[in-house]
Amino acid sequence: MLKRISPMWLLGGWFAAVAVIIAWSVAMDARLSTSALLFVIGVAPVAVVVLIGAGAPSPTVAEILYSVNAKNGR
Repeated sequence: MLKRISPMWLLGGWFAAVAVIIAWSVAMDARLSTSALLFVIGVAPVAVVVLIGAGAPSPTVAEILYSVNAKNGR
């Protein structure tokens, strides 16, 4: 099922859900700080995924073992 969902649709759905929650909190006369906190909490997971995805790929087991053997002179 998840193979049919494109990442852009998933991202758009996430931001739409965050927008609905923030709009609901504004409609309920929540303080601006509460709405801002909801926004930060809603955007934080996406920001973390983007930061992790932008980094170097994790090393494979073979690369890790080779680095250990190279240090020992084997």
